[in-house]
Amino acid sequence: MGHEHEHHDAAGHGHGSDHSHPAPPEPGGILYLDCFSGVSGDMLLGALSDLGVAGAIDEAVAALGIPGARIERSRVERSGIQATKADVRWQEPQPGRDHAEIQALLSTAHLPDSVRGLAARTFQRLADAESRVHGVPADRVHFHEVGSVDAIVDIVGTCAGVAALGARVVASPLPLGGGMVKAAHGPLPVPGPATLILLEGAPVRGTHHDKELVTPTGAALVTTLATAWGPLPPMRPRAQGWGAGTWELPDRPNLLRAVLGDSVTTETDGFVLIETNVDDMTPEVAAHAADQARAAGALDVWVVPILMKKGRPAIEIRALCPSERRSAVARAILRETTTLGIRIVAASRLEADRRIVEVETRWGRVPVKVGVFEGEEINAAPEMEACREIAQREGVPLKRVLSEAMSAYLKSRES
Repeated sequence: MGHEHEHHDAAGHGHGSDHSHPAPPEPGGILYLDCFSGVSGDMLLGALSDLGVAGAIDEAVAALGIPGARIERSRVERSGIQATKADVRWQEPQPGRDHAEIQALLSTAHLPDSVRGLAARTFQRLADAESRVHGVPADRVHFHEVGSVDAIVDIVGTCAGVAALGARVVASPLPLGGGMVKAAHGPLPVPGPATLILLEGAPVRGTHHDKELVTPTGAALVTTLATAWGPLPPMRPRAQGWGAGTWELPDRPNLLRAVLGDSVTTETDGFVLIETNVDDMTPEVAAHAADQARAAGALDVWVVPILMKKGRPAIEIRALCPSERRSAVARAILRETTTLGIRIVAASRLEADRRIVEVETRWGRVPVKVGVFEGEEINAAPEMEACREIAQREGVPLKRVLSEAMSAYLKSRES
């Protein structure tokens, strides 16, 4: 496909790597992935390097300890636009790895917890998708294309770049392409089965291109990292980075654009609130219905205890979702609950900007999510998953990790 990785020799001939990149930008804000020609791991590496976080990416790749693994970057031109082409190199031979081996590699690498967590979740989603396609347990999935060194570097490097930017990721709808692609098990239709599973719930569209525009690695990364989908959100752009694919496309540059900016506080329309009252359903079924509504595209789902006619204790299920997902979310609620009807109300949303700040604790660095409204920091909270991983690894209470991380953040604000 247009973003696929070619055979890599140990010498890495044919690509220069001496061009300079901009200094790292101030962390925080919004990172918008403009995937007008699709997305792949190497395109993400190129775009993030172009934004100025090549150093953080290279440090994470070196921490993997894979012999000779590195990224070579070169400048290319697509439709008159200067972009970064990222190519992964390593010392051959390198074995294919299964999911357990990749997770073991991540667990022993000297990576920040935020990077390790993002990469582990990305590979877990890949394993789950392959498990559904091939009918084997996820922990026994043996990766072929996505288990090779280039995909490991793509995923870890991209996660490191995004963590360094500390920005909330929003992605555009994804064009999928068409035709056939060669895979380890034989030719597959585009999009491949695992890719389509990874993209469940994401906005996609077909194109006339007889190419694979979204790779499994690209799909896993963008759906793990993105917190929202749609057009460029309201922002004040600060920088943009361009990452190049391999192929030349006839009607567009084969590029990925990453735009970094500060959010503009605004009231956003285009949402609906879906509600229903139920008095004959168990809590277990209600929890499952909420999970299914989220999987169908709801941004948030919550359950409220209420009293209905004749004084019956009951619950109200509410789901907030984008207008374009109303049918899917409504169907999930109707299908999974005992209700016979729902209410749909137009809604707007006012959202604070988010950024990630890493603080130092006795157990290592911990990411803290900071809420910013009209330029003012209004809230901060340590990332729960990162703190949970530390608590389990170090054998200390979770509340202690959370408290120390928050104290470190507050001290950093005073200095």
